[in-house]
Amino acid sequence: MVFLLAGTVKGVIGLGLPTVAVGLLNLVMTPTEAAAILLIPSFFTNVWQMVGGPGLVLTTRRLAPALIGICLGTSLGALASRFVAQQQITAALGVALMLYAMTGRSTGNRVLSARAERWLGPLTGACTGAIAGATGIFVLPAVPYLRALGMSRVNLLQAMGLSFTVSTIALGVVLACAGDFHVADMGLSCFALLPAVAGMALGRYLNRNMDPAVFARCFFAGLFLLGSYFAFGALVFR
Repeated sequence: MVFLLAGTVKGVIGLGLPTVAVGLLNLVMTPTEAAAILLIPSFFTNVWQMVGGPGLVLTTRRLAPALIGICLGTSLGALASRFVAQQQITAALGVALMLYAMTGRSTGNRVLSARAERWLGPLTGACTGAIAGATGIFVLPAVPYLRALGMSRVNLLQAMGLSFTVSTIALGVVLACAGDFHVADMGLSCFALLPAVAGMALGRYLNRNMDPAVFARCFFAGLFLLGSYFAFGALVFR
């Protein structure tokens, strides 16, 4: 049910599968365990989104500094999380969800200059990777950055799919090297792919037959409440 819901969200608004999946799974397991189950569904649904638009080579070349930063940042984030208490990681996950909920619907018209893009890309990638390595969430600050590049909607969706694919691969490599991704996780992750793909197909159908803005408002409101539960519950009630 978690991956069906997460896939549906991604199908409607083009992102949100790892955010919803890790957020809800963290109710019954640690972020590291949730991230291990997330890998296969996240990889295939993001590849599906990545190859769905034109100009993949040009998009990859433009985002290369940010993608390299993601890979390096993921390793550092995963390493740093080894020295942090689980309650603090859960609280960090909650804060990340709340920030994403508050910024996810931002549609500002400001576009980065080429000069700013050169140094902000690697920095954004490193920060995104660090958050992903610690919490399994790789939408911040990548999504606001991508939206500030002035891409068309089709190219933006492709760029997000590319960024999320690289983040998923980097996270998988880090988990495997740390011994946190096991054979049992692979089987469960493969099984989770089925409802995730079904949800994504349902989401694309809903996208054509409902107002995505209404869906997005409900999604981000629920995400903010979930993040609040993790952020304050981990620090106050645990």
